[in-house]
Amino acid sequence: MAEARGGEEMARLYLVSGHVQGVGYRYFAMRTAQRLGIGGTVKNLRDGRVEVAAAGDAESMAAFRAELERGPQGAQVTQIAEGALPVDHDFGGEFTVEYER
Repeated sequence: MAEARGGEEMARLYLVSGHVQGVGYRYFAMRTAQRLGIGGTVKNLRDGRVEVAAAGDAESMAAFRAELERGPQGAQVTQIAEGALPVDHDFGGEFTVEYER
């Protein structure tokens, strides 16, 4: 993970609802996270939502949340449910797209 720029480390789970599958949302989230120095994962859920688990400094995470709300062109985000993950949640400093098995 990138050096802490915005202070305290935090980890969050976001469940993104709306028209967010089939529009490149997972890759948008991955590129955004990489640009901001955030580690984590993103995957499609069977119910049509996208799940994003992420960890980084508070400033980067706030910017990431704002970008998740915007989404890529073609997406229409209607809601983001947010929950805390343990701060020690380790993503190995990488952000990856997970696929169904």
